[in-house]
Amino acid sequence: MSNNLRFRARELSKDLTVMFYLQKNIPAGERDLIADQIRRSPFVGAVRSIDPEEAAAKFAADFPDLKAILVNLNANPFPASIEASLKDPGLPTASVLQFIAEVKKNAGVEDVQFNREWADKIRSLGRLAEAVGLFLGGILVLASFFIISNVIKLNVLARKNEIEILRLVGATNTFIRIPFLFEGVLMGVAGSTLSLLVVLLLIKLFPLYLGSSLGALQEIVGFRYLTLAQALGLVLGGGGVGLLGGLTSLARFLRI
Repeated sequence: MSNNLRFRARELSKDLTVMFYLQKNIPAGERDLIADQIRRSPFVGAVRSIDPEEAAAKFAADFPDLKAILVNLNANPFPASIEASLKDPGLPTASVLQFIAEVKKNAGVEDVQFNREWADKIRSLGRLAEAVGLFLGGILVLASFFIISNVIKLNVLARKNEIEILRLVGATNTFIRIPFLFEGVLMGVAGSTLSLLVVLLLIKLFPLYLGSSLGALQEIVGFRYLTLAQALGLVLGGGGVGLLGGLTSLARFLRI
């Protein structure tokens, strides 16, 4: 989830837009004057006027399950609006807010939405999701460590006689330890690989389960799969936890 939230925040930051919502039944001439004022700004790259009918159609397409609300209202609740795309995503927020304040002085402008604010909120939510993920991941790492350590301990006890025979025939300590360490690494890699497969399965089944009920919100709550570097890090990390669990168990229960 944190991956997806960070991705959406980056996408919003790349394509900064300001939506100016106009008063209902605003005269066409006044709307054109506001659009011209926005177009003259050095910050603005493109300007697009959106009429109420187009806004209603977009809402119905993004939220098909809520389309019946518009039908029951017997009226279009969406106002006309003007969408301004900024030329430079790196513009200082203070400059953009000053530009917005100048346009808001027009009596025909009722409200303004700046998607950088949404990007900042999504980025903050992504950081929160990442912190929760790290906390839960730490608990899972500890659980995996103790499970692998105990499994190897049981294997050492089960092969106690075999180990004694190996000692009698002159086997080195390293020779005796290597199979148990390899077993720990294998369990860690297998566990992390299985978790990747489970995540992939969830990503495939999640949209099928929800269908289109979330509409545009699917871009926010939908899962994005791990990058190749993240997947490799998870597998290597699992192997490392398995190796550490094996070393700890051998140090405690295989004194050779």
